Amino acid sequence: MNTLRQRLGALPRETRDTLFLLVVIGWIGLMQVAHIPWWCTVLTAGVLAWRAVLSLRGRPLPHWGWRIGLLALTVAATWFSHRTLIGRDAGVTLIVVLLALKTLELRARRDAFVVFFLGFFTLLTHFFFSQSLLTAAGILIALLGLLTALVNAHMPVGRPPLPRAAGIALRMAVFGAPIMVVAFMLFPRLAPLWGMPGADNQARTGLSDQMRVGQIAELVLDERIAMRIRFEGPVPAQRDLYFRGPVLGDFDGVEWKPARSGFPAPMELPANLSVEGAPVTYEVTLEPSQRPWLPLLEAAVNAPSLPGNRAFMTPELLWVTRQPVTELVRFKAEAYTRFRHGPQQQVLALEDLSALPASYNPRTLALAQSLRREHGSGPGSTRALVDAVLDRLRTGGYTYTLDPGVYGQHTADEFWFDRKEGFCEHIASSFVILMRAMDIPARVVTGYQGGELNAVDGYWTVRQRDAHAWAEVWLAGQGWVRVDPTGAVAPSRTGSLERLQPPQGVFANALRTFDPTLAQRLRDAWDAVNNGWNQWVLNYTQGRQLDLLKHLGFESPSWTDLVYVLIGVVVGVSLAGAAWTLWERQQHDPWLRALERVRDRLRKVGIQAGAHATPRELARVASAQFGDNEFTDRLREALLRLEALRYAPQSPDTLAAVQNLLQQLPWPAPRPPA
Repeated sequence: MNTLRQRLGALPRETRDTLFLLVVIGWIGLMQVAHIPWWCTVLTAGVLAWRAVLSLRGRPLPHWGWRIGLLALTVAATWFSHRTLIGRDAGVTLIVVLLALKTLELRARRDAFVVFFLGFFTLLTHFFFSQSLLTAAGILIALLGLLTALVNAHMPVGRPPLPRAAGIALRMAVFGAPIMVVAFMLFPRLAPLWGMPGADNQARTGLSDQMRVGQIAELVLDERIAMRIRFEGPVPAQRDLYFRGPVLGDFDGVEWKPARSGFPAPMELPANLSVEGAPVTYEVTLEPSQRPWLPLLEAAVNAPSLPGNRAFMTPELLWVTRQPVTELVRFKAEAYTRFRHGPQQQVLALEDLSALPASYNPRTLALAQSLRREHGSGPGSTRALVDAVLDRLRTGGYTYTLDPGVYGQHTADEFWFDRKEGFCEHIASSFVILMRAMDIPARVVTGYQGGELNAVDGYWTVRQRDAHAWAEVWLAGQGWVRVDPTGAVAPSRTGSLERLQPPQGVFANALRTFDPTLAQRLRDAWDAVNNGWNQWVLNYTQGRQLDLLKHLGFESPSWTDLVYVLIGVVVGVSLAGAAWTLWERQQHDPWLRALERVRDRLRKVGIQAGAHATPRELARVASAQFGDNEFTDRLREALLRLEALRYAPQSPDTLAAVQNLLQQLPWPAPRPPA
């Protein structure tokens, strides 16, 4: 470590400053690795490494032809990767590479300033993909790095240590924090520019408006948080924690999609929702999903109040918003766990939900006929048929697994007779197909089931891994009835909220061996910290801003009032700062303050001089004690210039230059000669 420090200390200042800036740019690019193409990462790293080698070896920068060629390559590769040069993903790809390429023409301070501010702009693009606390911490590190480089660039004389520039940058950030807080609280909230990343080709748990059965060989549990729930009263039983999402009624043999009725609007299936008992009141903090769905606890009667958005209920009891959910949103909702919905008697529109495509799953159709012969037909036998199928799932050797393999054309046949394993999509789809084969109207419902209680903050955390698929069967006199066939195969999935776990790594296994509950406690603590960040920072909406103005005395505040208050605060603070600066200059002579700082530094290295010693006298004492060397020569030059300023018209710029020269002396002073 000491050798490395010595080698870095021996580098020329230009080389040292360039390497530091390259490290900061590398950190900015590293934070985008998960969101840019692989070639962008490789090209950015290669350009930064090339620039570092050129700086270390003192070689000239590459010819402009190299930069033009790399720029053309970047544009072509971006087009090939994204099929466009416009938009979030293509724009981020370009800006990351352009930031690295700009370092290849880093010759003067002007070029450095362009790199600094391009770096600040690139920092903002990280929020396009994530606004988490971890992302904010990484951006803060990069921000302090860029500020350090910017401060260092404004100290052109000598070789100021980077820790000193970092200290000044940190103080600037601290002094600017109150302004940032005021701007955060009062600046009008605008629609976000960012959204969630697009899905990749690796299957993960989560909600979708379609379900392609049998094409996924292995399911990856997604630990990302979908929403957080805080119940205001008793928590419903675990078997009732069903958060309803898209309802799928059309099946083409491979894929389930939302039903599209061929009947006129007056003949379509009505919601006919009726509820019983007392409602469950809870608060939802919903993560951005780029979808218009609100996965509410079944069943909700009243629309939740969303800031800047409206929600309405479809006949399938799915709550849909006018605009997709593109930012963190918090709202209150009510649910009735005892409810009925759908038509009570047979209607023509139910035929759409008992139809099956031809030439699919012949063995399942034969099984349906066998069950019909055994338990009878007609509306009165529907409950017996449902129970018979659930009993088959419980006793027939069926298993719930994350890796069932790829199914063929007849997915239900393979599940019921060959593989007998799958995750909730296979089980729910096969169950509904068998119901329809017996002329029983049925459909697939997707959403979330369960969750886990965070013991630290008391919130229920619902993750993407809790995404679930179940069935609804129509019964005469009852309407649509929830049937969860996965619960028959694996009761722990819906009863005790246990989940299948992916294979654990070495570190996780070692941690579990050391303390079986430590990993869970650590995750709960981290989730609680993130939840606080979400509640107090990300969820600080315009509605909460207007509530703040109400507390300040505004009767009916609007966003224009926010602007007026913000302008008033900025003007007031600026005037107060200007008045304080003027008062300080009148009370304290800046020339005397500069001289006193020099005296303090000299006392710390053992030079004692009288309280009224002139700059020339301080220079003489220092030369007598330390001898003639570079330090005393530079000190004498700065002190004599300071003395000359006392008898000449003082200019703030000139005095600042002398103060900067004094600060850049190689403190501490060398040891006096023996």
